[in-house]
Amino acid sequence: MRPFLDKVMPEAWQAAQSYSTAIREAALQRGLSVQETEFIKVRSSQLNGCAFCLDLHARQARQAGVTQQKLDMLAAWRESGNYTDREEAVLAIAEAATLLPLTEDAQADLVAARHVLGDEQFVAAEWIAVTINAFNRVSILSEHPVRPRDSEGKVIR
Repeated sequence: MRPFLDKVMPEAWQAAQSYSTAIREAALQRGLSVQETEFIKVRSSQLNGCAFCLDLHARQARQAGVTQQKLDMLAAWRESGNYTDREEAVLAIAEAATLLPLTEDAQADLVAARHVLGDEQFVAAEWIAVTINAFNRVSILSEHPVRPRDSEGKVIR
């Protein structure tokens, strides 16, 4: 079992938490919705294979009002036709920021996303993506466990 980065260096973890809170608040102030920020976090966590963050942010997305159907179809969002232009824009940003280096297709997606969101919301979405990617790496390197939950989200002991 690997050491948990957050437990061995709690001051670094606290600084990361403060940074994350500041990014989230700045994004919300610039007009991104809680649902849009959670879409970014869930999609990036899927792409990175971060089970801990995926579990956490899927629950938080549902609490923020994201439908189960949209979460279920997230891996195929481009094909589904069930997402708004804004949701597609933030999902494109999540993918581009996670699957570096930027390809020509990713560059085109970012241009389209910027057109939909405008500069401030576009940059806010990029910051959310950068931040969740960092947290994904902390959880993956720490091998944070995912506890089994019941249908209501309560931990099963």
